[in-house]
Amino acid sequence: MEDRGGGGGSFVAVRRISHGLDRTNNTYHSNSAEVTASSAAWLGRGLSCVCVQGRDGESRPSFDLTPAQEHCLQRLQNRLDIAYDSSIPRHQEALRALWKASFPEEELHDLISEQWKEMGWQGKDPSTDFRGGGFISLENLLYFARNFPKSFQDLLRKREGVRSMWEYPFAVAGVNITFMLIQMLDLEAVKPQSFVGATFLKLLSENESAFDLLYCITFKLMDQQWLDMHASYMDFNAVMKSTRRQLERELLQDDITRLEELPSYNLLSR
Repeated sequence: MEDRGGGGGSFVAVRRISHGLDRTNNTYHSNSAEVTASSAAWLGRGLSCVCVQGRDGESRPSFDLTPAQEHCLQRLQNRLDIAYDSSIPRHQEALRALWKASFPEEELHDLISEQWKEMGWQGKDPSTDFRGGGFISLENLLYFARNFPKSFQDLLRKREGVRSMWEYPFAVAGVNITFMLIQMLDLEAVKPQSFVGATFLKLLSENESAFDLLYCITFKLMDQQWLDMHASYMDFNAVMKSTRRQLERELLQDDITRLEELPSYNLLSR
């Protein structure tokens, strides 16, 4: 993830670090706060954890997956590997569907159009922004629009709270959230290297739409953090970091068995 501008607090445009990553290289770091969590609680969730000695001498957790979890992770990783391609009809139709869900009262003139800037894309061709998160970032937005239309429209049109004069661009923020979740959950690794990642795979094995649902929760949580912090355009990175910390705390609660039990899920409305 790189800053597009020169200042440390400028809005970020994401770039996937590795398309088609060699997932045999598990060089992922865990949060030290997670490592100190009670191992008994994680075993109670059906997670088998061992500590692996890293090159720097630090012990890191490594989790054994059930066949069901391995299957679900592989299916999700297959989605991550799909780049957005404007020449593929399915991708074109998904983009048109996103516009229709976002602005049902306004006809889209063309897939490359100045109209897209109304949604918060950086230019008239959204495909240039999708390069950061791949096709799954478009799927995430479309899932959000279809399953939680009220929350989607509230965020798109900045309906709630006292808004900043310089707001975050909705669509590009969505791509950033996809990218952040991929990194936070260790989704490009053969197996998770953090308790947060392992917990998510347990949830994913019980709900194949867990990543898309978590995306919706995260987007709404990010906007709530934005409002709570009285943030402006230059504060976006700080808001994203705060959102990630809160999301990790919620996922690490002992009594969470479904994403619908996360406190931030209650921010969503259909």
